[in-house]
Amino acid sequence: MTYDLVIRGGTVVDGLGGAPFTGDVAVRGGVIVSVGTVDAAGAREIDATGLLVTPGFVDLHTHYDGQAIWSDRLTPSSAHGVTTAVMGNCGVGFAPCRPADHDVLVDVMAGVEDIPGVVMVDGLPWHWETFPEFLDALDAGARDIDVAAFLPHSPLRVYVMGRRGVDREPAGPEDLAMMRKLAAEAVQAGALGFASSRFTLHKTESGRPIPSYDADRAEIEAIARGVDDAGGGLIQFVPDLVAGDYEPVLQTVFDVAADVGLPVTFTLAIGNAGDPFFLDALRMVEKANSNGGHISAQIFPRPIGLMLGLELSGNPFVMYPSYREIAALPLAERVAQMRKPEVRERILNDKPESDGHPLMFAAQAWNYMFPLGEPPNYEPSPSDSIGARAQARGVSPLEEAYDRLLDDDGHAMLLVTLANFRDGSLDTVAELIRRDDVVLGLGDGGAHYGMICDASFPTYMLTHWVRDRATGRLSVQDAVRELTSVPARVAGLADRGRIAVGYKADLNVIDADALTLHKPVIVNDLPAGGRRLDQTADGYVATIVSGEVIAENGQPTAARPGKLIRGRQPAPASA
Repeated sequence: MTYDLVIRGGTVVDGLGGAPFTGDVAVRGGVIVSVGTVDAAGAREIDATGLLVTPGFVDLHTHYDGQAIWSDRLTPSSAHGVTTAVMGNCGVGFAPCRPADHDVLVDVMAGVEDIPGVVMVDGLPWHWETFPEFLDALDAGARDIDVAAFLPHSPLRVYVMGRRGVDREPAGPEDLAMMRKLAAEAVQAGALGFASSRFTLHKTESGRPIPSYDADRAEIEAIARGVDDAGGGLIQFVPDLVAGDYEPVLQTVFDVAADVGLPVTFTLAIGNAGDPFFLDALRMVEKANSNGGHISAQIFPRPIGLMLGLELSGNPFVMYPSYREIAALPLAERVAQMRKPEVRERILNDKPESDGHPLMFAAQAWNYMFPLGEPPNYEPSPSDSIGARAQARGVSPLEEAYDRLLDDDGHAMLLVTLANFRDGSLDTVAELIRRDDVVLGLGDGGAHYGMICDASFPTYMLTHWVRDRATGRLSVQDAVRELTSVPARVAGLADRGRIAVGYKADLNVIDADALTLHKPVIVNDLPAGGRRLDQTADGYVATIVSGEVIAENGQPTAARPGKLIRGRQPAPASA
């Protein structure tokens, strides 16, 4: 007997939280067929002596809806051990959509997910209208990792209601009946469930609230019942994080889920200061689950925030008329101008055109803004903030930020920690990621191309939370469990996320000692030459999808075994 692949002598971390053990893993036909001592040879063998062998990671919250169409690689995620990515989150996406509404959905995605409109116009063929047709388009493509998709609420609303949906008018009985029908159709075709958002900052590029923003209980329930009609699925929801008060909308979603019998995962953010509203949300979760619900709060394991820079979508001066005069110059010319004393003085003494814009609040949150170096530090000391550094220098925060933006010839980046950095640390995150009703997510791969690069969080889990943090560290088996079997269970993908006979052969071979997360970089590989942030890591010896090696030592191979996952997947019979 021979195998397609044998990984020999590695430290196997099973994905369920079991103690690591030394053993072999054999693969045939894209599934794991033996774990322990494997005597027979493999057509290909990997010596994993001294290395970790883990299941492939599952990312519950991505926005690869576009990138999965125009690209065969879903980076940064696949560069950080992710082998399954779930998209369609936040209720935004590209289907269902009539040709007349393409511009509407482009406006939504450009505003909510910071994807340039020209990238979508040039990169998407739009040869679909219905959601099942969109899934067919995904299914026809070749890519490195598996993808699954939610039915997004905002496109569904626009498809059913047209202009009334865009204008957020209440849905009538006929609208609700059609939404229910189309939700069932989507789940029958392979949607994992549906996603929606009530987040205040989720606005279109033209500044309007997204179509789903004012949806009432009747509308959420109609879609949920459609999901249930077709056999069930997951509700993904973003409450109004800015308002802080998670009720009553979140409670409405919980009540609908209880009435219909569906699980829910929702975005949870920890305020940096002030009232701990996140505790109210967790109490709601505890109550719902004690009454038979299946609710999980989705949390990001490092600060939620933005990156600012002269090459990125935002910086502290992006709204200043004097800066805008030179903003279109090539970087080197812009830096040369900004180093001139008279230009520096003019910009520093200017005022923003739109002082109330949310971006300006983030771009001048001086006590939560930090230079991001190599390697990047995502839990910096408060003494390293722009505000603290300015005080130590005896200058204004504006001056300190200005000077830091010019570091590295203008390639410098600043990290703004808008949430999860409570009292200047990740101690609260350390407590929450251990909870059974909390799941990791919110990496946002495929979106926020000019401001966020958070899809690297699996590497951060294994470096910061397992190896490097002085206090509150996780065991490797607990961290791997949170990256694999837990999100797989929440998504309803019971065929993956663990190393056991019969399970899908999605695997990582990792040199834990060498594992290093690098600073994000800017690449211009989007359609129409669009710019995005990318992030790489050292230490991934091999990443394997369905038994095929898609990357070795950080370099992609030619293998593209990734498939569209159509709907929830049962556990293998052997389990």
